[in-house]
Amino acid sequence: MQAGLSKSQVYIAGICSLIVTAGVARFSFTPLIPIMQTGTGLSDVGAGWLATANYLGYMLGVLIAASLASLRHKYLLHQVYLLLSIVTAAAMATTTDFMVWSVLRFFAGICGSGGIIIASGLILKWMIHHDHPGELGIHFAGIGISIVFTAIVVEALLHLSADWQQQWFAFSVVAILFAIPAWRWMPRPNSTDPNATTAVQDTPPSRQFAITMLLAYFCAGYGFVVSATFIVDIVEGLNGLQGWGQYIFIVVGVSAIPAVMLWDLVARRLGTLKALLLAYAIQAIGILLPTLSGALWVIIVCALLFGGTFIACVSLVLTMAGRFYPSNPAKFMGKMTLAYGVAQIVAPVVTGYLTQIFGNYSPGLYLSVTIMLAGVFLILRLIRLEAGNDFRDCSGNSVTENASAAGSLNPKGEAV
Repeated sequence: MQAGLSKSQVYIAGICSLIVTAGVARFSFTPLIPIMQTGTGLSDVGAGWLATANYLGYMLGVLIAASLASLRHKYLLHQVYLLLSIVTAAAMATTTDFMVWSVLRFFAGICGSGGIIIASGLILKWMIHHDHPGELGIHFAGIGISIVFTAIVVEALLHLSADWQQQWFAFSVVAILFAIPAWRWMPRPNSTDPNATTAVQDTPPSRQFAITMLLAYFCAGYGFVVSATFIVDIVEGLNGLQGWGQYIFIVVGVSAIPAVMLWDLVARRLGTLKALLLAYAIQAIGILLPTLSGALWVIIVCALLFGGTFIACVSLVLTMAGRFYPSNPAKFMGKMTLAYGVAQIVAPVVTGYLTQIFGNYSPGLYLSVTIMLAGVFLILRLIRLEAGNDFRDCSGNSVTENASAAGSLNPKGEAV
C-alpha cells in the first residue's frame, strides 16, 4: 500500500496530520480561551502562559526531530504524536488544575512538530523523489483547514450548549477520525517504489544569509502567534462584536486555505524573497488594523490579511529551507522553526502582561507590528545579499538559484 501511494493520498495524509497535530493540539485552544475563561476563571495572563507552555513543547519537538538522523525514527515519532494529540485533548477536560493544564499543553506542543516539521519533511522528500514540484503549499493548506475546522466545531458545540469540558472531549474524537488517514498514508521512509529515484546534492546557504533568515523568521513567528492566540478574545472584547470571535477565526482559516497555493504562484513570478517581503508587509497591516478601528468590516479585513499571509511565511520559508538540503529537508527546517518557536514562547506571555497592565490588546499588537516591520527590513537585507552575491555558499553556488532549481527541476534523491 505504501509503495503505491498517490500524490493525492500523500497530501491528504499531510493535511489530516496537520488537523490533528496543529489543529487539535494547537489551534483548538484559541477559540476555547473565552469559553474556558467563563467556565473556569482562566485569566488573560493564564491563557498566555498556557500558550507559552504549548510553544515550549513545540520547541522541544523541533529539537527532538532535528536530533534524529533516521527518517524512519521520525516517521515512527509522527505516529506517536498522532496518538499523543488525542490523549492530551481528552485529558484537558478532566481537570481544572492549572499546572496539569500547562503540562498537557506542553506535550500537545511537542505534537505540533509532527505535522509542521516531520510530516512536511517526509512529504517534501517523497514529492522530490517522485518528480513532483518541490512545494508545500497544498500540505500547509491543512493549517488553514485546521483553523476553520476547530472554529466550526467550537461554534457548533456552543449551539448545543456544550461546556468547555465537552468541547475538549469532542476534539479528542475529531483527532481520532483524522489520525486514521494521517497514519495510513504518510509516506514511509525507505519504502520500496520503482518510481523513486536517486541522489541529490545539498546546496547550503552562506552563514550570513542563514543568520539573517533566522532573525527574519523569528519576527514572523512573533507576528503570527500574538494574533493566532488572542484573535478570538480580541474580537470578543470589542464593543458590539461579542459572539463574533469564532466567525472571525473561521475567516482567518478560510483565507489561509487557498493563500498558500497562491503564494507559491507569487514566489514563482517574483522569487521567494520578494514574495516573503510582500507577505510580511501585508501581515503587519493585518495585525495593526484592530488597533485603528473596532468596526466589523475592519476586523474582517484584518482576518483576511492575517490568514492570507501568516501561513505563506511558514510555507515559503520551510520550502526554501528544505530545498537547501534536499537529502534531508528537515535539517534546515528544524533550525528555522527553532527561531520561529522562540518568538512563540516569548510573545504570548509578553502580550498577556501588556494586556493586563493596559487593559486592552493594543500595546501588544503595536509591539507585534513593530517586530514584523523589523522582519521586513531583514528580508530587504536578504534581497541585498542576493543582489550582491553574498548569499552564496562556500562552494560558490548560488543559494537562491539552487533552491529554485530544486523546486522547478524536481531533483531526484534517495530515501534516507
